[in-house]
Amino acid sequence: MNHWRVALGALALGISAAAAAAPATAPDPRFTGRDLFDLSLASDPQISPDGRWIAYVRRSNDIMTDKARSSIWLIDVASGSQRPSVAEDGDSFSPRWSPDGRRLAYVAANGAAPQLYVKWMDSGASARITGLPDSPQGIAWSPSGRQIAYLMTVPDDGAKLGAAPAKPEGAKWAEPLEIIDKVTYRADGAGYLKPGFDHIFVVDALGGAPRQLTFGAYSDGEPEWTRDGRSILFGAVRKPDWELIALDSEIYRFDLDTGSITALTSRNGPDFSPKVSPDGRRVAYLGFDDTKKGFDQANLYLMGLDGSAPQRIAPGLDRGFEQIEWSADGRSIIGAYQQDGSVAVSRIGLDGRVTPLTVNVGGGGFDRPYAGGGFSLANNGTIAFTTDTPGRPADVAIIRGGTGLRRLTDLNQTTLSAKALGGLTSLDVRAPDGGKVPTWVLLPPGYKQDRPLPAILEIHGGPYASYGPHFSTDYQLYNAAGYAVIYTNPRGSTGYGQAFADGIEKTYPGSDFDDLMAAVDGAVAAGIADPNNLFVTGGSGGGILTAWIVGKTNRFKAAAAQKPVINWTSMALTADGPAFFAPYWMGAMPWENYQAYWSRSPLSLIGNVKTPTLVVVGAEDYRTPVSESEQLYTALKLKGVPTTLVKVPGASHGGIAARPSQSAAKASAIIAWFDRYRSPKAPPPTAGQ
Repeated sequence: MNHWRVALGALALGISAAAAAAPATAPDPRFTGRDLFDLSLASDPQISPDGRWIAYVRRSNDIMTDKARSSIWLIDVASGSQRPSVAEDGDSFSPRWSPDGRRLAYVAANGAAPQLYVKWMDSGASARITGLPDSPQGIAWSPSGRQIAYLMTVPDDGAKLGAAPAKPEGAKWAEPLEIIDKVTYRADGAGYLKPGFDHIFVVDALGGAPRQLTFGAYSDGEPEWTRDGRSILFGAVRKPDWELIALDSEIYRFDLDTGSITALTSRNGPDFSPKVSPDGRRVAYLGFDDTKKGFDQANLYLMGLDGSAPQRIAPGLDRGFEQIEWSADGRSIIGAYQQDGSVAVSRIGLDGRVTPLTVNVGGGGFDRPYAGGGFSLANNGTIAFTTDTPGRPADVAIIRGGTGLRRLTDLNQTTLSAKALGGLTSLDVRAPDGGKVPTWVLLPPGYKQDRPLPAILEIHGGPYASYGPHFSTDYQLYNAAGYAVIYTNPRGSTGYGQAFADGIEKTYPGSDFDDLMAAVDGAVAAGIADPNNLFVTGGSGGGILTAWIVGKTNRFKAAAAQKPVINWTSMALTADGPAFFAPYWMGAMPWENYQAYWSRSPLSLIGNVKTPTLVVVGAEDYRTPVSESEQLYTALKLKGVPTTLVKVPGASHGGIAARPSQSAAKASAIIAWFDRYRSPKAPPPTAGQ
């Protein structure tokens, strides 16, 4: 058995053994790893066309399966009462209302491949509409409500190269050779990709045989019906060299009568997320001109249904759009974009006028406080969305007209109301060059500013992403162990405009160092952080920066680099985005400018490292591959720096915290590592910690 499996198992067993050692005599007010199993989170809120109901996906952790289970719940907007809407035993997700609001389509998995279902709201009856070999995605009702379009992967035979001899009947031979000929042959969360392409299908809403609409050696995007029901729009890269194209998708129109496919856009850059106006004459969509930068904000555009007269809407709004929907009257577009660590929703007039509606959209997940969440829009203008706070994971809320936010759910009241949770404060921090560095500190429960605390600098990934005033299980666990948590949006973070994101263009990770140190200095100056008890961690982009920081300074007592990149050359050639990372992040191929790769690789700084550094990675990480973490671990071992490698079995890059037990054990491992070097030594954990 591998030593890292033993280590993770010991952590889990240690928690269980401590809890079993002595019966509890009172509720534990601290937030513990066990509490992760009691949490729920709302996502994908879909409001009915008349605004009376909201169907949403409720994710709850199941302690018996150690997984999050997804179920669809229904909220009565007037009363706020809710009930489960779908009774399938397995996961159910992707609720979508029919145009008349009388039916709800959704996807459910009952032990086999997920299938498309429809529920009749008046009777409560549900029917399975498909019997598919793979999961349907991006389901979209036709305007008449008679058909449903969806996206599904269509397998093919893949590459062939020679053949094995014929196998005798009954013989047990080795698995056949795997022949790989694609540029991207594996993906994080999916593993090694089976040959096939995503194509659009349509099926009768009452069931029957699906009809495949698109074909070819291309993967197509989610469908959007035209108002007459005769065409479907979608984004895709349908070009001969599509494998080497990272950012040049077009919007296409498929004609259901003739089967013809017409490109509606043609710019050098991606165009995607088409939304047809209520009158059927115009298309709103997102996109940007490809500048070969590491990040470009998605802008809002408008064109005719035939692709004519494309124009940018609200060019003065320096934010990147993530979701758009038309208002019922067709006079404006409701758009969501990141802003100041959260997601804002605004009304965008066709004349470019921007009217903010809410800045309280949240719900990026459980473990860390990422900006995230989504919304949907009713015909009467009511907007349903997810919202969270530093003390609560995502719930469902609405805004209507000029009224304020009305929260409709409180999914974690029973669990978290009995817990003493950390409290959030913000700091006014400036970088050495005068630039603002948005910074927050989560303080342990009951903290009184009478003494500085051991403090953890926790760095977000991306790097083009953002943190904000949101819930985080990792942070609450760090708080419960006595650590303040400093977190920030250094330059390169999204939600502060294109120029702020460009602050790390072709210089990352080195250009973030001053911002991060300024955040720590601010916490020290505020009397919160003990300068002699500083620790640093982060995942993905935050793991890269952790590895970079310990090569630049010795001010941290210990570090935990989670799923880092340590060597840009090996990452660019082994990660799951080979057409993107080299040209866009590095500006050249490794053999064209090796020095640029080396100078930005944390591996180049290993000779300076003295900080004890834990290395953590998912065993099935294909975004920042396991070999990156193994290089860091081995280099530190050879250098004589205290280190340990923790692998999370079965976990991908994006799913390293997906299993509650592993999320709790990972946080416990990091706390134990920091406690080892904390001064004075932290007391041993008590039951359940």
